[in-house]
Amino acid sequence: MSELLRVRGLSAGYGASIILSDIDLSIEQGSFVGIIGPNGSGKSTLLKSISRTLRPITGTVTLRGVDILRLPLGALARSIAVVSQETPVIFEYLVRDMVMMGRIPYQRRFGAPSSGDSVAVSEALRLTGTGTIADRSIHELSAGERQRVMLAKALAQRPELLILDEPTSHLDISHQVEILTLLRDLTTHRRMTIIAVLHDLNLASAYCDRLVLLDRGRVRTQGSPGEVLTYQAIEEAYKTVVLVKENPLTGRPHIFLVPRQRGETGTF
Repeated sequence: MSELLRVRGLSAGYGASIILSDIDLSIEQGSFVGIIGPNGSGKSTLLKSISRTLRPITGTVTLRGVDILRLPLGALARSIAVVSQETPVIFEYLVRDMVMMGRIPYQRRFGAPSSGDSVAVSEALRLTGTGTIADRSIHELSAGERQRVMLAKALAQRPELLILDEPTSHLDISHQVEILTLLRDLTTHRRMTIIAVLHDLNLASAYCDRLVLLDRGRVRTQGSPGEVLTYQAIEEAYKTVVLVKENPLTGRPHIFLVPRQRGETGTF
């Protein structure tokens, strides 16, 4: 695989507060990378830095060897798509129109959508299972349906790199599996590169090629699920006791929480 994204010596934060320190990552094209870690470890801040939503304090983020701060906005939008946890929608857009917004980086100002735009939108609706709600208002949808629409909008961009912040939140178990299977298939069959923050460690283990475990703003460890999801690393980062066993179906780690006894307290 060839390297698509490189993060070197990245420190980032907000105002005087530094959230991330000295982050180094190499993301290969066509890989599915999960960002995991306890609350407050810097996962969302890392995604914002990679997508140029947040300017680093120090360090660089390069896409195919080019500093993303030097990329024209149009080129950046055609290369990177982002699905955030919450995307407020003020106007009464139809789902189909919302997904068509993913084609804006390819359109001329005030120009009508092309046949290629329509094909990309139809495909994105089909892949995410949102074709049946394409003519409904975005405000009529459940949180899970809206999340799938936002993924469809991102897929309509046809990016090289898809960045997702908790893509399975608000989704029931069935839709979690559908979305993560779709994401894995996109990396396998279309060579799309995906970076996703995931809170469910077992889903991360089952679907991701590589994991990056953040703890207190630094990379504690990174590698394959088997290399990262050890009971020592999880207990040290999450401050809770777990058992880690091999999933007999996948050969990947499966994490079991160990319930605390009465009177025991955790570190928060």
